[in-house]
Amino acid sequence: MSRLQRVPGRDPRAGFRAEGRDCTTSVPQGLLKAARKSGQLNLSGRNLSEVPQCVWRINVDIPEEANQNLSFSSTERWWEQTDLTKLIISNNKLQSLTDDLRLLPALTVLDIHDNQLTALPSAIKDLENLQKLNVSHNKLKMLPEEIALSKNLKGLYLQHNELTCIPGFEQLSNLEDLDLSSNCLSIVPASFSSLLSLIRLNLSSNQLKSLPAEISRMKKLKHLDCNSNLLETIPPELAGMESLELLYLRRNKLRFLPEFPSCRLLKELHVGENQIEMLGAEHLKHLNSILVLDLRDNKLKSVPDEITLLQSLERLDLSNNDISSLPCSLGNLHLKFLALEGNPLRTIRREIINKGTQEVLKYLRSKIKDDGPSQSGSVAETAMTLPKWSPESIHAIVALKILDYSDKQATLIPDEVFDAIKNNIITSVNFSKNQLCEIPKRIVELKEMVSDVNLSFNKLSSISLELCMLQKLTFLDLRNNFLNSLPEEMKLLIRLQTINLSFNRFKMLPEVLYCISTLETVRLVHQVGSVDAQKMRMMENLTTLDPNNDLLQIPPELGNCVNLRTLLLDGNPFRVPRAAILKGTAAILEYLRDRIPT
Repeated sequence: MSRLQRVPGRDPRAGFRAEGRDCTTSVPQGLLKAARKSGQLNLSGRNLSEVPQCVWRINVDIPEEANQNLSFSSTERWWEQTDLTKLIISNNKLQSLTDDLRLLPALTVLDIHDNQLTALPSAIKDLENLQKLNVSHNKLKMLPEEIALSKNLKGLYLQHNELTCIPGFEQLSNLEDLDLSSNCLSIVPASFSSLLSLIRLNLSSNQLKSLPAEISRMKKLKHLDCNSNLLETIPPELAGMESLELLYLRRNKLRFLPEFPSCRLLKELHVGENQIEMLGAEHLKHLNSILVLDLRDNKLKSVPDEITLLQSLERLDLSNNDISSLPCSLGNLHLKFLALEGNPLRTIRREIINKGTQEVLKYLRSKIKDDGPSQSGSVAETAMTLPKWSPESIHAIVALKILDYSDKQATLIPDEVFDAIKNNIITSVNFSKNQLCEIPKRIVELKEMVSDVNLSFNKLSSISLELCMLQKLTFLDLRNNFLNSLPEEMKLLIRLQTINLSFNRFKMLPEVLYCISTLETVRLVHQVGSVDAQKMRMMENLTTLDPNNDLLQIPPELGNCVNLRTLLLDGNPFRVPRAAILKGTAAILEYLRDRIPT
């Protein structure tokens, strides 16, 4: 029984004790017997409030069956059976572990996730063979210094605890997988640089404002997740991590896309939901191996032609930016997925976008040919009608079915504009960035064809009845005007799917919106002070609600709007729910549902 000699401070009489009776109800004897043979014991989900002594002493005490039958077959010689190497006691009600943990020195796997632990015993240092430790989903506020002595540890899982700081891990030279997500960390120790074997590091959902430059010394790191933090910049040293393959920086405060001259193996870059305003050639030229590029929910205004440098790119997400046009060269990429929704695109009809990625790419490729030196007779004829318009505008009318009279600072739309399009089919209208105080009455002439209307950045204080007559309207952009109400007649827009009312003068969500059952996306940034959750349930198709406003409280009944896939609440002054709860739409809705009065 040489294994017994390895137990520090072991009672020399322990081998002659019978197993205590504390296990008879909580741990079946059959499980213990099987564990002595296999070296593995699974006590998950048994409602345990403490670990029975017989578990700690499974390799120390004489088993009960030895007292009942002294004649053992060759397979039942208890003194020759296996030391416990794997112990799973997850999904119980454990509030603490005792130092008896040291009685299991052969453990290589200890899984105690989903309990109520507030601390770990210092005896953790005696588990010299431990390779995997899972203490996730507990209530740990700090870690014992002794955890750094587990030199053979390869996987350490501490996500979903209450850690505000962590000890130096200098001696964990074999650690390959470290998960510290969903804690309260504000600083990453520079000593992390000593984790030279680390392959995966998850720091998401903390309160990090910066990353240490020393992180670049992790030469084997392939997967770095820093989603949902407060990062404003990324240390330039990060660009020197040659092994990095997956980088997640979603939901931070980045204003610039980092450059990655040395990250030539980088396959996925996720920087959605930041404040990035520019995408340049310098940001793209080194991403030779990139397969996935996520830039959604930023402030991009354009996509550079150099996007074609990303010849390996398969998935590109540009949704919810401020992009008005795309380079035709984008059509030469071999994309499997391209997301463009939520952009004020003026050069691609929405019906093409709705047909999916391949149709968009096909269209962009065709436009490369159309933009050549030769022009069709119909375009030339239109050019004669509207000599003051640029060739691009003429092309948009004839080929793209877009009426673009934007950014002219005009106080009204000239009649000749509407006269010129009488013989053409128009599906999109863009009158943005003018000085319009009212909607042109002649827009009603397009009621049977137009599906997109952009009237943003004008001086509109009311919506005309003519606009409400557009039978096929699906997308309406009214951002940055002086609106404080919407007419009841807007309920006639029975196909409206997306409406952007941001930066107006609304005090509450306009009543008529509750009556438009086809609405899928409502954006109301910086204005409303309340929403009616009960009425919102009538909006059965609503999937995106962005009230980044002056909401002082969120009605719990909003949690019943289960169709919502995107609920953006950042930027509101309410105190409940806490910012820590705002970690995704599903979590917010569940939080709200739990608070509905019964």
